[in-house]
Order: sequence, then structure tokens, then C-alpha cells
Amino acid sequence: MEKVVLDQNGKEAGMVVLDENIFGVELNEGLVHRALMYQLSNGRTNVAHTKTRGERRGSTRKIYKQKWTGRARMGSNRSPLRKKWGVAFGPLNVQNFTITMNKKERRKALFCVLSSKLRDNKLIIVDDIKLQEIKTKKMLELMNNLPIEKTALLALDEKNEIVEKSLANLANVKSILVDYLNIADLLKYKSLILLKASLEKINALAK
Repeated sequence: MEKVVLDQNGKEAGMVVLDENIFGVELNEGLVHRALMYQLSNGRTNVAHTKTRGERRGSTRKIYKQKWTGRARMGSNRSPLRKKWGVAFGPLNVQNFTITMNKKERRKALFCVLSSKLRDNKLIIVDDIKLQEIKTKKMLELMNNLPIEKTALLALDEKNEIVEKSLANLANVKSILVDYLNIADLLKYKSLILLKASLEKINALAK
């Protein structure tokens, strides 16, 4: 499998051979969906919490006697029936949303999405991206030279402050280290831009 390599001006700069074990995998929608749910669920922060009657401050004394008042029976002041006190059946932050998934399955799901990017002509391989200074305008011109479809995810092989900060104000492009390439971002952004050095790191996953 071969793919054209572009330079940062959008012109052909050669060819690169792609690993069929990574970019030739048949799409398994069920597996990709499970991997997405795994990522979203495990990244979920459980903050919603309401206090029960046992967690509220206040006296547990019975407000008034049980009988002969002509009123309904009433217990302590912390009862959920009373205003601003304990909540019955409210959300608690003790719920566990963690999902487990095998490493091989997660890796295969990633390869499925990468393969679909190649089949749909949404994979762009760039020789390298070099900027002399942090400049959003220069980065915008560079992105306009590439065949990007609406939104794009740029996978860098290593930290590059100039490139990352130049991209920060572009709403339709996001930069990420190739080591943190994930299902959610790949599905969210239409095009995937890989540097040649990033591609080498991805190829190492199949070994």
C-alpha cells in the first residue's frame, strides 16, 4: 500500500509505503463503538451528588409528637419532605462508570478507524511542518494548501510549541501527539494529518 507524501505547501514530495496490518483493516463498527464508549466512560468525572437525610446537618429530634395534633406524622427536620433538607433518590457520586476492554481490541479499533480514513481519502501525510515563529496566519495558509475536508486532526511525533500555539486559534484544526491518538478525536475530525515521523511511530504499534 502506497500513499503520496505532501510537503507543507501541498505539493507532492514522494511516496510512502503503509503497513497493511494498520491501514488495511476492515471496519468493525461494533468494535469501534465499544472503544468509543470505553474512552468516554472512563474519562467521565462523576460530580453530581445530592445529600441524603443522613448527610444533612441538623437535629434528628422528632419535630412534634406523633398523635393528637391533627397534623400529618413528621419525623426529624432532615426529612426529604421538608424544604432544603435531605434528597430522596437523588444522584450520588459513588456510581462507577468504568468499562474494561482488552488492549488488543482497543488497538484493533484504532487500526479500523485509521484504515477507514485511508479508504475515504481523508488521510493526509506531510513530510514535515516547519515554522519560524508562532503565527496563526502562516499556519492558516499552510492548512489551506492541504486537501483538508472541513476539520482536521494533526498528529505530531513530538512536542512542537511553535506549531501547537500557531494552531490554537484555528477552530477547525486540532493538534495532538501521535502517542495520544484516540478514537474520539479520529471520529470527530474529518481529516487526519500525519507527519512522516508520526507514521513511523504508528507503524511501531503493529510490531
